[in-house]
Amino acid sequence: MDGPGGHGECKEIVHRLYHFLDGELDENRRLAIQAHLEACLHCLEAFDFEAELRQAIARKCREPVPEALRVRIALSIHHPLS
Repeated sequence: MDGPGGHGECKEIVHRLYHFLDGELDENRRLAIQAHLEACLHCLEAFDFEAELRQAIARKCREPVPEALRVRIALSIHHPLS
């Protein structure tokens, strides 16, 4: 990884790709990642892979989630097991 800010910046960008794809970043961080992706082929390839993977999963996972499973997930998020 040899992007604009060096190895450390690339590591941070790749780590934040999920948040970037989910739209969970503030405007400044989103713009910084977007600029990095435009300048760093390695990180752009990682981004493309993650985006394609999410699209493939979304196409295959169209079944509704049973309500009992939703409740179990919500409970585990609020009260994780030790």
